[in-house]
Amino acid sequence: MKLFGTDGIRGVANTEPMTADTAVKVGRAVADTLCRSASSSMVIGTDTRISGSMLASAVAAGAASAGTDVHMAGVVPTPAVARLTVRIGAGAGIVISASHNPFTDNGIKVFDGQGMKLNEAAERDIEAMITGGARLPAAGLAIDAGRVERLSGAGEQYVDFLVDRFSDHLTLKNLPVVMDCANGATSRIAPAVFTRLGAKVTPMNTTPDGRNINRDCGSEHPEQLADSVVRHKAAVGFAFDGDGDRMVAADASGQMLTGDQVIAICSAYLKDRGQLRSNRVVSTVMSNMGLSMALEQLNIEHGITAVGDRHVQHEMVRSGAVLGGEDSGHLIFRDYHTTGDGIIAALFLLRVMADRNQSLSQLKQVMEVLPQALVNVVVAEKPALDTLPDVVTAIRKVEEALGKQGRVLVRYSGTEPVCRVMVEAASNSDAERFGERIAVVLKNVIGSKSH
Repeated sequence: MKLFGTDGIRGVANTEPMTADTAVKVGRAVADTLCRSASSSMVIGTDTRISGSMLASAVAAGAASAGTDVHMAGVVPTPAVARLTVRIGAGAGIVISASHNPFTDNGIKVFDGQGMKLNEAAERDIEAMITGGARLPAAGLAIDAGRVERLSGAGEQYVDFLVDRFSDHLTLKNLPVVMDCANGATSRIAPAVFTRLGAKVTPMNTTPDGRNINRDCGSEHPEQLADSVVRHKAAVGFAFDGDGDRMVAADASGQMLTGDQVIAICSAYLKDRGQLRSNRVVSTVMSNMGLSMALEQLNIEHGITAVGDRHVQHEMVRSGAVLGGEDSGHLIFRDYHTTGDGIIAALFLLRVMADRNQSLSQLKQVMEVLPQALVNVVVAEKPALDTLPDVVTAIRKVEEALGKQGRVLVRYSGTEPVCRVMVEAASNSDAERFGERIAVVLKNVIGSKSH
């Protein structure tokens, strides 16, 4: 059984692989792989899902049984765990979260001691221990057990970190800002950060109850945000996902920006200020063709990776890039943090608005979003797409019809039982029509019968 997807391990809580039994094994395997030194420890944080404390306790028990001390950070955003891991000098950080998924799901994300997501080789080693392909370390004697202790003030420490990163060059001066915290991990932290920097904050969806995380809110459902920005006459609005590593923005008219548009805006700004080291920006194959065109106009190199922010993160380190991300809203500013952070992305966008003295609707003109359709097909299984003749034929026919006026990308989600069909074309109607044509074939061949 393959455990790791594009962003850690994920599934329905209390069913494999997201069970307490497997979580104990994850804790022991990560401790043995990343926390081997006598002084090494582990940081664990969660989002607001009802199953979070169960799984966090299980991971902590596994790590402690392997002799590793564990710092329990409680409910904090994913990037906070990465930061706390580095600050404390821990060997690993673990986040219990399924990101933008519904509360019924949960997941396990792993950071190394440098606040980086694991590469595939490290994931394979850990997975082999968990699934029995390699020897899982035996639990030590009582004298060798690690301690599990609460990390006091973890959220406040992260608020201080974010404010310190921006306080010297960003004063929001009662700027009206609406933010949708998805009833997730940013619910307390994001409003506190923006308020301390001087914004007039209108918060939304900041009352998590364990079951309402991401429910019709946050980055996946920004309709409430768009309406609220217009109603409150705000300058800008931001929506985060459940664990706070993703952000989408709305301009003053309630129009949503894509992650690619935010990347283009920030790329142009950093280039003009001479701060775009390596003159390179990194995104994934899912980015709109308009981003490549905008970067070409700006004379900026464009690195393209497989889907997943960890691939973006590792390519940025390899190439020396300081800006990268995904169209979905995972954005990495390496001069500010090692990993994607929705709050940092929002604050940097506000910095650009202030320094340029331009609204978001003006800044977004740097990139034209080409017509694109994304269709998600719930699948019962995930066989290799090139082994499905009908699917291969459908994709080939659409590609032939598009010619050089568009492109097709069909891939399985690494975090959900979904196959994603992305089509770019000369018009929205063409993109939608061709996307549905491929989706119908996928549904007939491997679609889930319950959907």
